[in-house]
This record gives sequence, C-alpha cells and structure tokens, in this order.
Amino acid sequence: MQYLLSKLKDVPNFPKPGITFKDITPLLSDKKAFKQAIEIFYEEYKDKNIDYIIGIESRGFILGAALALQLNVGFVPIRKVGKLPAEKISCKYELEYGYDELEMHKHSFEIQNPNVVLIDDLIATGGSANASISLINKLGVNELYTAFLVNLTFLKGTDKLNTNKIFTILDI
Repeated sequence: MQYLLSKLKDVPNFPKPGITFKDITPLLSDKKAFKQAIEIFYEEYKDKNIDYIIGIESRGFILGAALALQLNVGFVPIRKVGKLPAEKISCKYELEYGYDELEMHKHSFEIQNPNVVLIDDLIATGGSANASISLINKLGVNELYTAFLVNLTFLKGTDKLNTNKIFTILDI
C-alpha cells in the first residue's frame, strides 16, 4: 500500500483556493501501481457474482473499465449533465466546493436486479457517491458494492454513504 500511496500527488488550491486535490494520475501512469490497484479491486470482487461495474465520471471510468475487463463484466458510466445521449435519470448533489448533477442511462442494465460495483478514484464528502447510489437504486439492483481507490478519512464521506458495502484501498 505504501507504494500506491507514494504515487499520489497533492495539488494545492485546486479546483479552488483552500482545497488540496489528491491527484491519482501519477499512480495511473505507473504501470506497476495501476496494475496493483486493479488487482486489489479484483481480489475483493472476483467471488461476488458481479454483473456490472459502474464508474463515476471521470477517473471512475478509468478504474472501472479496467476492473470490468478483469472481471469479464459490463461497464456502465455515470456522467455529468448533458453528456449521455439516450433517455436518462439524474440526481443533484452537494460538493465540498459547490453543487453538481449526475446522470445515468435509464436502460443501463440488460438484466434485472444485477449485482454491481460502483467505483470512483476518491471519496471525500460522499456527495457524488450518494448521488450515484441513488441513481443506481432507481434502476433496481440486487447487491450494490462501492469501491474507492482513496478515502479521505478526515471528511468522513464513507460514514455518510447510503450503503455499508464499502471497500477502499488507501485510507488517508
């Protein structure tokens, strides 16, 4: 875990003054670190009969697509407003530095009540994760797991999630 942690970069005052952004792109560009992270997620979910990985825009797409390939399952994106072409559902949420809205295709699942993993790079306050959980639950699932590469524990986002099936790799 220390190796993965060493690949994170702090970016002060981004996206606005007073916020320190945890950048995972150095981890992604390091083939050893990226592979290790995906293997850790794979080990967590390989025996849970997962049908879909659902990634939150945008870094959740990177982790989610790689994990979906490893698990041999489908990938479903959750996107910011106006990015999806077909019929969709949406949910507004509060960020630590403002407001945003996420959307998901209304017909994302080809099977009823699938087992899914919602994945993102980082959980901070839990706003985007809870909005995503709300969207997924509107479509109906059997089991909903949540996975994050980084958990900013001081913001207590995992405590605020509307689920108890939470897996994180790096708790900082």
